[in-house]
Amino acid sequence: MLSTVETPPQKPEPSSPVVPSILAPPQSHIFTSKLPPIPIPNHLPLHTYCFQDLSHDDNRTCLIAGARTFSFAQTHLLCRKVASGLSKQGIRKGDVIMVLLQNCPEFVFSFMGASILGAATTTANPFYTTAEIFKQFQASEAKLIITQSQYVDKLRDPGEDYPKLGEDFTVITVDDPPEKCLHFSVLSEEADELESSKVSIDPNDPVALPFSSGTTGLPKGVILTHKSLITSVAQQVDGDNPNLHLTTEDVVLCVLPLFHIFSLNSVLMCALRAGAAVLLMPKFEIGALLEQIQRHRVSVAAVVPPLVLALAKNPMVDSFDLSSIRAVLSGAAPLGKELENALRTRLPQAIFGQVIFSTVYTHSNPNSLRLKNEKEKGNSRLERGEWLVWKCMKACI
Repeated sequence: MLSTVETPPQKPEPSSPVVPSILAPPQSHIFTSKLPPIPIPNHLPLHTYCFQDLSHDDNRTCLIAGARTFSFAQTHLLCRKVASGLSKQGIRKGDVIMVLLQNCPEFVFSFMGASILGAATTTANPFYTTAEIFKQFQASEAKLIITQSQYVDKLRDPGEDYPKLGEDFTVITVDDPPEKCLHFSVLSEEADELESSKVSIDPNDPVALPFSSGTTGLPKGVILTHKSLITSVAQQVDGDNPNLHLTTEDVVLCVLPLFHIFSLNSVLMCALRAGAAVLLMPKFEIGALLEQIQRHRVSVAAVVPPLVLALAKNPMVDSFDLSSIRAVLSGAAPLGKELENALRTRLPQAIFGQVIFSTVYTHSNPNSLRLKNEKEKGNSRLERGEWLVWKCMKACI
């Protein structure tokens, strides 16, 4: 008798994945604007770029500060004199100076003078405490401080762990110097601009070292290079269709503090490059602001929302002629529609813009940032970012 044995059905073997013999190369997609390309001469030093279109007899107004005015030719000359003066004070390529000033012409001369020498400038808020000033001073390894006499007391006897004024670092004041300090004239008047040696500057050399906490943490120094700042300014004011339409006829309001990168980059540097005049104001005071706008026929106003609120709501505005303002650029924080409309009723002739600035001037994905740590030193961190998106914090007003 035959017996049958039932065997379980065989499971089919899984099929092996099909592996192509040749992998397809990754594809790139480049989206090109219909507008003409913007020429970016970022092989130049920053000071050369900003004054590139300057003629030696250019008597157009460049800087306005109270009763003082400086033409473009005078401004360029004084920047070169200060470069020579800084050299006589021992500042060399790769060094750092600290500018602890409110808005004033000497801020401009110092920053550009350091650039000519191949040095970098770290900009600091003069309302900082002694500890905050010296933390930035030591983190940046600055060798010299340019300030006003009223802030010198913050630099005296900061403690045993800090450098000593007059022994470890030099202080230069733009007004009457206190004891152990020098007057700014040692940089601007006693120096011969022809003595400024021509320094070889690489586009990737640092030129500015602003400090910011960003959104969290302690303030950090951000190394900005000649190349990165030129790239930023070029994408704002250069080309056939610039983002900021500044002309040689414009007067640009500079009441936002220059120690913030918003004002330094997108007000001062852009105006210098475009050949526009800059009205420097050391602080915000509504009456003085309105009087200066009316007197100098300000045409472009870079502001932050607190200033917009004052211009929109303060009854003093109705007593002044602000018809010269053709553009209002608000940055640092969102500007509400209600507040914008309130200002429009007082400046119906002006166009309004909310500005998000970066050293590449783009609204693209922020994940494209390329940052790397340059140096760790205590609680301070220096970051080098050729393409560094930054945000102007609320101005001290």
